[in-house]
Amino acid sequence: MIDKRLVEELNDRIAQALRDSPAADLNKNLRALFASWLDRFDIVTREDFDVQKKLLERSQAKLGELEARIAELEAGKPDEPRR
Repeated sequence: MIDKRLVEELNDRIAQALRDSPAADLNKNLRALFASWLDRFDIVTREDFDVQKKLLERSQAKLGELEARIAELEAGKPDEPRR
């Protein structure tokens, strides 16, 4: 059976080696490069998209209510000459 402490120590040593290696810098540099590449496009986060979607849905619902109210008002009054 494998000793749990041995596995934890091995894991810690591997993590330390990766932190001290150029691989960590490469990872950071690739993330920065990818982020700057994405900034060139009109891309938004999912959170921002969801917020805008909710705003649009509320605006459309309010517009529908206002259109219905206008239709009710117009149906109840005869056409009046515009000034």
